[in-house]
Amino acid sequence: MKTAFAAIALAAGAALAPAWPQDFSKVEIKTTKLAETVYMLTGAGGNIGVSAGGDTVFIVDDQYAPLTPKISEAIAKITPKPVQFVLNTHWHGDHTGGNENLGKQGAIIFSHENARKRLSSDQFIDLLKMKEAPSPRVALPVVTFTDSISFHLNGEEIRVFHVPRAHTDGDAIVHFTGSDVVHTGDVFWNGIYPFVDYSSGGSITGTIAACDKVLAMVTDRTRIIPGHGPLGTRAELQAYRDMLATISERVRQALNEGKTDDEIVKLGLTHEYDEKWKGMKPDMFIRGIAAGMRNSGS
Repeated sequence: MKTAFAAIALAAGAALAPAWPQDFSKVEIKTTKLAETVYMLTGAGGNIGVSAGGDTVFIVDDQYAPLTPKISEAIAKITPKPVQFVLNTHWHGDHTGGNENLGKQGAIIFSHENARKRLSSDQFIDLLKMKEAPSPRVALPVVTFTDSISFHLNGEEIRVFHVPRAHTDGDAIVHFTGSDVVHTGDVFWNGIYPFVDYSSGGSITGTIAACDKVLAMVTDRTRIIPGHGPLGTRAELQAYRDMLATISERVRQALNEGKTDDEIVKLGLTHEYDEKWKGMKPDMFIRGIAAGMRNSGS
């Protein structure tokens, strides 16, 4: 899956390039301690959440396959215990590329049922006009859920729940309840214009609704691990949500007026946000929203 997501980086522009590098040998895995047993790992691809305590090691997402040794080395500096549980927030390869390696090592992989369906079958990412082949059996989640699932590990309840039609149709939010940490997967890109994969059942409306659900359960003290970008706060998630709502409403109005995608791009609908929100180029971001609305109606 590396090829498709590297292509996203090229399309999104230089600001996202560190997230999808071609040379994984240069990637450094950085560890940030968020609570007594919870950590965030950053490297290439989606940010990783780690729960490491007296019981076991539970991780959220696993980046790209070539990075598994570096990720394992970073976790070994936290605890000598092996990774026992892997939770995929969605199916994209920059979050699930390590599944095969960790599955072979004996880790049990979990995801929403739609994420497993997409990992186990041919996929087509319309924004990139690229096909993705199924993952090998050992890389597939062996436990799936529809609405929610809870883990009772390392002294706290880890609640996982589905948010429908957000970044994809198989997104999961992870709440480390005792540690007051939330991992949003790619529902939240901190400081970055996001990629919403409408060809995988995602929608801008669902993404906004998912942000609202997270905002309702967090406080100003909550640490929020985004799918991409630096560790976030409730205020940053709120700003992201409001940006999406404002821009998507502008796109919807332009579509209702019968404008083409090229005409919509020329309207400069993101102009007051472009200095703050980096990564994906504004015209690509707008085209993605417009295409998603045309294809899904939301």
